[in-house]
Amino acid sequence: MAGNIFGNLFRVSTFGESHGMALGGIIDGCPAGLKLNIEEIQYELNRRKPGQSSIVTQRNEPDKVDFLSGIFNNQTTGTPIGFIIYNKDHKSGDYKHIKDIYRPSHSDFTYEQKYGIRDYRGGGRSSARETICRVVAGAVAKQLIKDIKIISYVSSVGNISVNKSYKELDLSRESIEKYSIRCPDPYLAEKMISQIKKIKNEGDTIGGIITCVIKNIPKGIGEPVFDKLHAELGKAMLSINAVKGFEYGSGFDGTKLTGSKHNDPFYKNGKTKTNLSGGIQGGISNGMDIYFRIAFKPVATIMQKQKTIDKHGNFVLMEGKGRHDPCVLPRAIPIVESMTALVLADYWMYSKLSKIF
Repeated sequence: MAGNIFGNLFRVSTFGESHGMALGGIIDGCPAGLKLNIEEIQYELNRRKPGQSSIVTQRNEPDKVDFLSGIFNNQTTGTPIGFIIYNKDHKSGDYKHIKDIYRPSHSDFTYEQKYGIRDYRGGGRSSARETICRVVAGAVAKQLIKDIKIISYVSSVGNISVNKSYKELDLSRESIEKYSIRCPDPYLAEKMISQIKKIKNEGDTIGGIITCVIKNIPKGIGEPVFDKLHAELGKAMLSINAVKGFEYGSGFDGTKLTGSKHNDPFYKNGKTKTNLSGGIQGGISNGMDIYFRIAFKPVATIMQKQKTIDKHGNFVLMEGKGRHDPCVLPRAIPIVESMTALVLADYWMYSKLSKIF
């Protein structure tokens, strides 16, 4: 199975399944001498873990990371950083009813078509539980590029949207973490939570949008032509489970403007009066804030009867069982930030390498 490695100079390889013994990975390329705050890494995992509120799956996992190599006295040694997270609360029996059945819009069908076999227990490798490894690696990457600030928040759930620029919001950790939905707008946060609870009670799921902002990023980050910064960010975001879309800067709305309205005029030291470019021009950072939005679909597994097919092509009725997220957005926040950090850490390594030569 290919496709389990992300990054070039700062890279992570992950392993494990949703209902296997454990998940883990290897971070390769992290420089020696980086002082790590292990508690901060665990904090990021706690933001992603299940069971943290009434609007996410109630699977009860401690999600404690154990580092196996590459760290001595809380400092990186320059050797591969191995880590592992053991699964504690997987109830594989919840999935026996879909052993030979394909859930609509899930990876069940495509995995079996590709490999001729699938782990039906929680989706196996296709489960979003794999993203726990990305959060560990991303938390290390964040500490490597500590002067760059990466902030994400839920900006819409279904039809409930924050119609304000990120500059008009309080993006402090306290403001975003105050509500279980991780939206910094108090009024809309309550509405979003109520909507998710309603959808959950109906046995259904709902999607939405996460906005991510990168502050304090230096000018000149990114590599033309095929390794543009926004292209790598797009790939990183689209690799996350349930992501259906990515746009940065003015995005699709920018198509409604003329060039004279869309251009960002300079005013001093390379700064621009507007930032419809989203901090990236020609695939390279210009020093302005980078901001982008990621669209997440509703979770495929729902607690309602649906018509589907089994492995023999017969039409059958199925209904989801077990513990599932009615909305992935609040738990996806640290995943988005981690994948962003991994992209930027890779480019940070390139910038250091270019100075050597």
